[in-house]
Amino acid sequence: MRDAASPETPETPVPRRKPGPQARAARNDRALIEAAREVFAVQGFGAPVAAIAERAGVGMGSLYRRYRTKEELFQHLCEDSMDQIAAAAEASAAIDEPWQALVAFIQRCVDFGLGTLAPLAGTIRPTPAMRRSSERAQELAEALIARARTAGALRGDVTTMDIFLFIGQFGVRHPAAPSAQDNTARQRVLAIAIDGLRPGPTTSLPGTAHSPEHYQALWRTHTTAPAGNDHSPAGEGRG
Repeated sequence: MRDAASPETPETPVPRRKPGPQARAARNDRALIEAAREVFAVQGFGAPVAAIAERAGVGMGSLYRRYRTKEELFQHLCEDSMDQIAAAAEASAAIDEPWQALVAFIQRCVDFGLGTLAPLAGTIRPTPAMRRSSERAQELAEALIARARTAGALRGDVTTMDIFLFIGQFGVRHPAAPSAQDNTARQRVLAIAIDGLRPGPTTSLPGTAHSPEHYQALWRTHTTAPAGNDHSPAGEGRG
C-alpha cells in the first residue's frame, strides 16, 4: 500500500504501437479497392491507376507490389464486390420479417454500387477466388429470396437473377455526385420499383428469366482485355 504521505507517482503513459506491416498492407489494400471503385465510376475503366493511388493516399510502389497488372486490380475489385453482396445478404438475413429483409438486401447492394462493374463481364479472366466469392454470394442471396417467396411476400415469377439484374440497373454509381433533390427522386423511383416485386394484381413478366448459367457465361467470354492489361497496372509502364 502506498504511504499516504508519499507523493503520487505519475502513471507512465503506454506508447501506442504502430501498426505492423500486415496491418498497413491490409489498410492500403482496402484504400486502393475503395479508391478504384470511385475512380472507375467517374473516369471509366480506362482510367490510369496513378489516379487510384493518389485517391487512396498510397505510393505507386505499394500499388505495383499488390497488383502486377490492371487486370489483377479488376479481378480483386470484382471479388471484393461479391464479398460485399454476401455481407449484405448475411446482414439482411438477421431481419425477422422476410419482405423487409429482402428490401434491406436490395437497398444495401444498390447503395454499394454493384451495377458499376457490369461492363467488365467478358473482358477479364475469372479467378478461382472470384468464382468462390460469386458462389457464396449467390447462395446467400438465394436463401434470402426464397424466404421472401415462401412467405408470400415476393411474386412467384421473380427469380434470383431477376433480383440481381434489378440491383444492377439501380446500383450504378454516376460520375457526378447527385444533389439532395436528385437523390430523393432516385430513392422514390427505387421504392416504386421495389413495390413491383410484391405479389398481387400484376402484369405478366415478358420473356424468360436469365439463368445463372447465362450470367456465368458472360464472365467466361474473355473477348477483349482492359486497357493497359499487358503492361503495368497503369498501362503506362513503370518508367
